[in-house]
Amino acid sequence: MIRYLLYKIGYALLTLFGVITVIFILFTILPGDPARMMLDQNENSEQLAIVKKKYGFDKPISTQYLYYLNDLSPISFHSSNQEDYTFLSEGKYNAFQLVQLGNTTTVLKTPYLRESFQKSGKKVTDVIGNTLPNTFILALFAIVIAIVIGIFLGIISALYKDTLLDRFIALISTLGMSVPSFFSAILFAWLFGFVLHNYTGLNMTGSLYEVDDFGEGSYIQWKNIILPAIVLGIRPLGVVIQLMRNSLLETFGQDYIRTAKAKGLNSYQIIKNHALKNSLNPVVTAISGWFASMLAGAVFVEYIFGWNGLGKEIVEALNNLDLPVIMGSVIVIATTFVVINILVDLVYAYLDPKIRIS
Repeated sequence: MIRYLLYKIGYALLTLFGVITVIFILFTILPGDPARMMLDQNENSEQLAIVKKKYGFDKPISTQYLYYLNDLSPISFHSSNQEDYTFLSEGKYNAFQLVQLGNTTTVLKTPYLRESFQKSGKKVTDVIGNTLPNTFILALFAIVIAIVIGIFLGIISALYKDTLLDRFIALISTLGMSVPSFFSAILFAWLFGFVLHNYTGLNMTGSLYEVDDFGEGSYIQWKNIILPAIVLGIRPLGVVIQLMRNSLLETFGQDYIRTAKAKGLNSYQIIKNHALKNSLNPVVTAISGWFASMLAGAVFVEYIFGWNGLGKEIVEALNNLDLPVIMGSVIVIATTFVVINILVDLVYAYLDPKIRIS
């Protein structure tokens, strides 16, 4: 078990290293001078020199890359020289000192994603921390919708194979997988938030938290999650339906299912006690992949519905060329993918007795 986990963690770290390297190349080397982007059109030579020195942009690209890895690493090395970029200044890192050798201090800290170019030096971790929970809640609601409805319709489709009902469910799942999310979002917002607003009570736009009319704080508006969650869950819903149907039909052909039928068990008992658990492996794979991808795929949905999540923040960062926010968001999403994949491998061991962790 320990050996298996160490292997998965090592593979995950290697994957993240590759992602970080690609991100650094794409958003640091290719776009141009980041110092000029920070100052926009208001820079002069003195301001430019100050910004470059503060953020290490005056160093060679290889040195900047090492600085970036040092910022992201939980265990990092810092100089006691106040003129050096790696100086352990108060407020820059949340660090715990481990070892000090000469002018170099080794610390344990949370990953530092640097500061936003456009939000007056606000930390990227704070920007993501304020928006990621909203995206996580939206993705969670969407995947729950896809799981519950998808498994139910998949079972119905398998039980009534090749009937008109089966074909109708297949049509629904095909449409769900083929229609782009941004088109579904526009259609649902217009139809249910505008045309049928008097009947549904739903809004075209709105986030999880809304400001009180009297300015006395904010409150949770749960109805605003309904439309974006349904739209975000449509595509994984179609995948879950098809995977559940095909997997269940394959399971129905196994010997132990025929034995259960010979014992006189009805379809409900066979599915509940025997077939369902053994048919969930491909569904778990799809769910894990879709849940992680929703954190990235929610960009258009959040923007259209005005949902204040990470996706909407990424769009605004792209419009404003706020590179640290974009880079930090991609790293967070990639890390989520990796962690979920590790958890899924552990779930496999529970669902399939033939899988052994050694």
